[in-house]
Amino acid sequence: MAYLLNYTREPMDGMIYGPRLAYSMHLAVSRDGKEYKALNHNSGVLFVKATENEDGSLNPKSMKNPWLFILPDRRFGVAAVRIEGDGGEDSESKGCVVLFVSKDLLEYEELGLLKLGTEYIEEISCAYSEESGNIRLEWRDQSGSCFTARMRRLEELALMGEPEPLAEFSQQRLSAGGGSKDQGTENLGIEGAVPHNRLEILEETGEVWGNGIPAGIADRLCKKLLTPVNAGILFPEQVEADSREKLEQYRAEAVYSDGTRALKRVDWDLSKVDFEKKGVYDIQGKIRQQHFAFPVAYNRADPCIGRWKGKYYFIATNDADGNHTLYVRKGDSLEELTEAEEHLILDSSTHPGIGGLLWAPEFHEINGRLYIFHAATPGEFFWEESHVMELREGGDPACREDWSAPKRVVKADGSNICEAGKEITLDMTCFEWQGEWYAVWSQRQFLPKDLGAWLYIARLDPESPWRLLTEPVALSKPEYGWANNHTFVDEGPFALMGEDKLYLTFSSAAVDASYVVGLLTIEKNRDLLEPKNWRKKNYPILTSRSVEGEFGTGHNAYVTDEDGTVWNTYHARPGVDGVRSSGIRRVHFDLDGEPVLDLTEENDVREEYRLVRTSLVVK
Repeated sequence: MAYLLNYTREPMDGMIYGPRLAYSMHLAVSRDGKEYKALNHNSGVLFVKATENEDGSLNPKSMKNPWLFILPDRRFGVAAVRIEGDGGEDSESKGCVVLFVSKDLLEYEELGLLKLGTEYIEEISCAYSEESGNIRLEWRDQSGSCFTARMRRLEELALMGEPEPLAEFSQQRLSAGGGSKDQGTENLGIEGAVPHNRLEILEETGEVWGNGIPAGIADRLCKKLLTPVNAGILFPEQVEADSREKLEQYRAEAVYSDGTRALKRVDWDLSKVDFEKKGVYDIQGKIRQQHFAFPVAYNRADPCIGRWKGKYYFIATNDADGNHTLYVRKGDSLEELTEAEEHLILDSSTHPGIGGLLWAPEFHEINGRLYIFHAATPGEFFWEESHVMELREGGDPACREDWSAPKRVVKADGSNICEAGKEITLDMTCFEWQGEWYAVWSQRQFLPKDLGAWLYIARLDPESPWRLLTEPVALSKPEYGWANNHTFVDEGPFALMGEDKLYLTFSSAAVDASYVVGLLTIEKNRDLLEPKNWRKKNYPILTSRSVEGEFGTGHNAYVTDEDGTVWNTYHARPGVDGVRSSGIRRVHFDLDGEPVLDLTEENDVREEYRLVRTSLVVK
């Protein structure tokens, strides 16, 4: 029998794993109930939303003592005690617990607060009773009093009658459908784990509710919450080609532990092949694996790579000089960019109104023209606003004289997006989706009250991409603990197109070691300007725990190479206190097509699978 464990963590140093991260629901799997494998890099998968005040400001929240249980309709419930973000008692939640439902333990809907009594709740447990057809709850409040009650459905957020007193709080009694209390921590082997309850994983995958989780759901959890690893290479035993160029059109398939695949080029040894002579040749080659040691550039943050007329161009925020210059690197390949010469294209003293803090530059091709979106200010931080530069017809992106002066982005009527000195805009990106152009950016109000940085979206004029066509709409706020860790920030958006979905990654929290990457998703034929059409993942997809030695990962952008491979450019710190530095890593796509940003080179193509052999038929 295998098990799924629900646990929280003991907080660590704030830069490593503070309360707003530790006080969330984590998951781990075990085959024997003793030794567990943490999912999602030992990071939380379920966080409580912040509450919002009338002025728009947020109150961060966390959870303690979550309880995971099974509902009869193949869904899952979670009940937890809501607390303040950093662990204190939440006065808004006195006498209440917060409830969630999930169909797969990957996406969760927060239902709201359930009132149980008048005292602060300490612990809660729940289980569905097949006999009575409702949900039984037991809880203990901070006075030590214990109670039980029933609910028809979680969504009703109401008890059936008054709570009944209990002599003691016994979570062991709720084993059917509600799991059992996991008391021991010494054999878990998971750093900082505080276990709460566990559910059995059944061998069969049929309709069940009471005794455990179907194996199919548990398998999917592992495939989604463990980073894929290369498990083999597929290539035909025999191929036909009459030239090196024809042979290179064949691609190997890398197979991964989650069942996904990715196409790879092969560098063949053709020293014994004569394409002018018919025959069968036994040949071998190696899977081509581009190498990008982290970092590819020190003191370069918010990196972006663009492809333009057969060349690659790298640009980033320059932390080395206090963000007063923007440089471009030019190369024939991605690898060349790591050693390419830097060319100055913008500084803080050439153009009126551009005095410093040149942030987050991005290349974007719109209707055959190349632009750079970036943020700049006349001098003061509180006047930072989004700007656009345009490359002249036939110009060289690495030549500063070929770029126009920055133009401030404005609304459709020509007015400013916000009032300088009170609000700032930055990290503007753009993309085309189903025939329309859109801009997404980060905007932060500082006066009369700091509301934190929110993501906004609007349609964009492709003929004049410094002009919005619609009023800005608030798309995302830093409502989860991983997004308001040390500060309230959602920023750095960048779009990635799937076949039937649009993915928008963004960065959250302070730009220190707690920086992370979140994910928003919307399906085709949905209105992008309607926030409820977007689905925000409850946990970040790239963090300081994702890749060893890289801290504060975030502010990423994507580029697709000539083979159709998508690459992620991002910044991270080589050490908790290291400088922001740029990295490049291939984007993998999981079994649902969602981007995977933590597949490292050594796990992308394992050394033992790099060698490929085949028979080459030359006719």
